[in-house]
Amino acid sequence: MKEKFNIFLYKISAIVILVSTLAYLFERKISPYFFAVAAAGMAISKLNQQYNGNNLRIKRLFRMQKMSGFLYVAASYFMFKPHNQWVPLLLCAAALELYTTMVIGRELNK
Repeated sequence: MKEKFNIFLYKISAIVILVSTLAYLFERKISPYFFAVAAAGMAISKLNQQYNGNNLRIKRLFRMQKMSGFLYVAASYFMFKPHNQWVPLLLCAAALELYTTMVIGRELNK
């Protein structure tokens, strides 16, 4: 049950992050709030993921995923500031998320 909720939280948070990032182009006052809630949901879902095996590479990748969750939260903080410092943080978090997701899937299938 906890794993299903964690997957649901991750999917919903990812969709809301995407939509609120696109909405930032049109509405700069409301979209940071949605982004912040989704970033918190993403960080919570990443913190709840665990790997109990012995593979050090997969453990390192799970730690990198947790770091990407914190980068989403940092990007949401900077989204409330007048400058666009949140964009590089969001790009780093997304790149890290993409890399870790692909490599974890490949490593678990070995």
